[in-house]
Parts: sequence; C-alpha cells; structure tokens
Amino acid sequence: MEEKLSWSVSDAVDYKGLPADRSKTGGWVPAVLILGIEICERLSTMGIAVNLVTYLIGTMHLPSSSSANIVTNFMGTAFLLCLLGGFLADTFLGRYRTAAIFTLVQILGMALLAISTKLPKLRPPPCQPALPCKQADGFQMGILYLALYLVALGTGGLKSSVSGFGSDQFDDKDEKERTQMAYFFNRFFLIISVGTLVAVTVLVYVQDHVSRSIAYGLCSVAMFIAILMFLSGTKRYRYKKSKGSPMVQIMQVVAASIKKRRFEAPNDVGCLYEDGPEGSRIHHTDQFLCLDKAAVVAEGDFVQGGHSSAPNPWKLCSVTRVEEVKMVIRLLPIWATTIIFWTTYAQMITFSVEQASTMERSIRSFQIPAGSLTVFFVMAIIVSLAVYDQFIMPLWRKLTGKPGFSSLQMIAIGLVLSTFGMAAAAIIERKRLSVAASVGRATTTLPMSVFLLIPQFLLVGSGEAFIYTGQLDFFITQSPKGMKTMSTGLFLTTLSLGFFFSSLLVSIVKKVTGGGGRQGWLADRINYGRLDWFYGLLTILSLVNFVMYLVCAAWYRPQSPKPTLQMEKIGKGSSMEDKV
Repeated sequence: MEEKLSWSVSDAVDYKGLPADRSKTGGWVPAVLILGIEICERLSTMGIAVNLVTYLIGTMHLPSSSSANIVTNFMGTAFLLCLLGGFLADTFLGRYRTAAIFTLVQILGMALLAISTKLPKLRPPPCQPALPCKQADGFQMGILYLALYLVALGTGGLKSSVSGFGSDQFDDKDEKERTQMAYFFNRFFLIISVGTLVAVTVLVYVQDHVSRSIAYGLCSVAMFIAILMFLSGTKRYRYKKSKGSPMVQIMQVVAASIKKRRFEAPNDVGCLYEDGPEGSRIHHTDQFLCLDKAAVVAEGDFVQGGHSSAPNPWKLCSVTRVEEVKMVIRLLPIWATTIIFWTTYAQMITFSVEQASTMERSIRSFQIPAGSLTVFFVMAIIVSLAVYDQFIMPLWRKLTGKPGFSSLQMIAIGLVLSTFGMAAAAIIERKRLSVAASVGRATTTLPMSVFLLIPQFLLVGSGEAFIYTGQLDFFITQSPKGMKTMSTGLFLTTLSLGFFFSSLLVSIVKKVTGGGGRQGWLADRINYGRLDWFYGLLTILSLVNFVMYLVCAAWYRPQSPKPTLQMEKIGKGSSMEDKV
C-alpha cells in the first residue's frame, strides 16, 4: 500500500477522479499535447493581428484610424477575456474543460473568418478609377466582427488555462519534476515566440500572395488537429480540483469591510479573527487599515451548522485573507504604470504596418509583405532574451553578486526601450512624410526602403522582452500563493488596457486634430496626415509614465510582517523582502 501511495501525486487526480498515478499520468508527453494548442492559438491570433489593418484598409476600404482601432479593440478584448476564462476555470469548469471548450470556439471563429474573406458578398466591390471607394456595409462588418470576437473569446479562454494546465502535469513537490516544470515554462515562452514568428512570416505571406481565406482556413485545420491531439491525452493528464475564484475572496473582504465600516478596529491585532494553520498565515501589516474591519468579530458573523459553527465569508474574513487582498492592492500602482507600454506595442501592428505598406519592400523580385516586417519585432524579443541570459546576467552577477536584474528593474528597462522606440518612429515618419511631399502624396510606393522602420521594431521588441518577463515574474512572485492564476490574469489585463487606451487615444487625436475639412494627424490616407506628431505624443506620454513608474517602484515594498516564532525560523538577519 505504501509503495502504491509513493507513485501517486498528492494533489492531483486522473480522468476517473482517482489519485493520479505518477507512472501513468503527467510528464512531458501530456505537456507537449497541451503545447500544441498554444502554438496554434499564437499562429491564429497573431496571424490575424499583424496583417488585419491592411485588409481593412485595402479590401474593406475603411479609414486608417478606424482600421487601427478595430485591430487594437480585437486584441484588447482577447486579453481582457482571459479574466473570464480564468474565472470559469477556477470556479466551474477546470482547466481541461476550459481549454477544450474555448479551442472549439476559436476554431469556429477562424472558420467564419475564412468564409467572410472568401465570399464576394461579404466584402465591398474593388475600387474603380476616378470613383470613390465604397466602404463595407453594416452586414459585411457585422460578419467580420462576429468572426473576430469569436476568435478573441477563444483566445481569452485558452490563454487563461493552457499554461496552468501544462504546469499541472508536473509535481512541484518532486525535485525531478520541479526541474522539468521550470524547463516547461522556458519552452512555453519559446513556443509563443515560434508561433508568432511563423504567423508574421509564412502566414502573412500566404494571406498577401495566395489567399486570406486559405490562410485562415489552414489555421482552422491546424487548430482542429491540435484539439484532437489534446483530447487524445485525456487519460494521461493530471487534473487538479478547482479551489474557487480569488475574485470572490477579494469581493468578500471588501464587502465585509464595508459592512463594518462604522466598527472600531482593536488596537491589539491579536483580537482580529484568524482561523488558518500557523504555518500558512500571513501576519498583519499596518497598511490599508480600513480593510482590517473585515476581520473584526461581530454578532451574527458565524453560521450554525450541526454541532459546529463557521464564519460567513461575506461578513467575517481572516487576517490572512485580508492581507492577501492588501498584497494585491500593493501591486496596482505598478500594474497601472505598465499599461502605456502596450499602447506603444499596439502601434507596431497597426500604423507601423501601414507605414511599411507605402514603402519600397522589394528584394530583387521578391515583395516583402508589409505585415511580415514585424518579424524584426519577434527576432528582437528572442535575441534580447538570449543576450540577457548569456551575457548580461553573468556580467551583472560578477559585478554585483546578484543573480540578475530584479523584476522591477526589468520593467524599467522595457519602458525606457519603448520610449526610445517611439522617438525613433517619430523621426523616421517625419523623413517618410518629407519624401511623400517631394514625390507626391498620392504615390503608392515611395522611393524609400522599408528597412528604415527596423529601429522602431527592434527597440519596442527588445522592450517587450524585458517588460513581459519582468511583469510576469513580478505579478507571480509578489502575489499571494492562492492567487497566482488571478495575478497572471491581472498581468494580461495590462495588455488589454494598453490596446484599449490606444483605441481611445486614436479616437481623441482624430477628433481634436481633424474635422472641419482638415485631415488631422491621423488622416484616412497616411501620406496626408502627421503620424510623426502622433508618435511624438506617445513618446512624451511614455516619458511621463516612466517617471510615474519610478515613483511607484520606489514606493513599492513587500510588507515585512511583525516578528513571530514562525518568522524566526527563517533565520536571523533575514527579512521577508529577502524571501519574496
């Protein structure tokens, strides 16, 4: 019996609900089947995002600013829906069912997108010489929106579940499997980069030179094969039971503190309610004291059941639960000051692609697709991470004795690089507009190499390499242990809000600088606008945001608990900050 138990994973079950047998479940084979879905999701989502603006302008005949907003709203919604997917996975469905269901949703969206780009009735007629182009009507745009937001819904559900379900296949209590889990996360980020690289090269080329409907159809087929492979591993997976959504816990603490807002918190924190085992408790901190009232015991806080009573979680919360909510609140200033980076990122897949479409893109007889220029963006991410791992980290370790940059330092580097990226974009766009003015703004292809756009792609791409890894590390390591899934969702909402802020900013600039017969900064045809001034505005906003980030980073400190016997076990001279 003891031998049988040694082969089981304590906190996981198999597909029958029995304790998972270590020799028959989990490990690399199931993890690879899960990664197959992720690479197809990246292929589909990024294949749409990096080249959609050219379809909206060239085929659907929409204005430049409207096309950019459609792309950024699509991406923003996809990342925002990660919160919905995470809530469903944590509370009702579990990660396996969530991944399977939302994969089917994305397959449906990609199939509908392939149909909408194939049927002539679902797009306006081609432009005729000397006649104004006819824009897509409400029905045509309605079908396109339905397809895009089905894909966004599928992406949101998948991104919230796939990485977590992949890590579930390894036992973090086993030294060998813990090492395999770390390797899995490294390969997971590589898979995302490879999927994006294929999307911006092969898939974009098929869209531009073969057929968009075929490209999107291939994504549907690839995703369908991936879901079949995923389902084939059902008997091999390890499943972990849902423990409820952390969002509910946060709402309970807030609700209980509001109900007791007139109560006086005791001077002795030992009088506050605590019910967890000593080893898992988080000790009281002197910040956001208004939330402490949720732990004040009052009449009617306990619900009688049989021979015992339990606290009503909407009226009484433990100190540990309150402190977990405080930890989340302390993350919010850093969270808010990283949003602007993803606004600059959004320009790389919208206006920068549109810039590329007006420039000389030929290498002998080969015409580079405008959307494929984002390959330099992806390459910058991969190269930056490699240089950091192989050169910067060893040098930093030698000079300072520290293993590498902290997560806050990584984020700061990313913000600086993106600011320089926007400045470079403004300079190059000013040059492009001067060339357009000299040869005629109606010129389709300007005598100017598209490779001049490379600096902005490289700088913002390198910025993403630092800020993505820094954000992910910060939100996971500085959040409560029971809220890792939610903190990852909190990180992904910075991407979402960055895209939405881009849409809002474009709309405001369009309204303020345009109208009254003026083209404005963001003209319907890019050669007639002042995109350089828009990039300059983003440079200034990025610089102001960086200063605000420095203030928030200086304010942020992991709260050191009051010393107790539990803390003494950590060791003399050690602080909680050192252990986080």
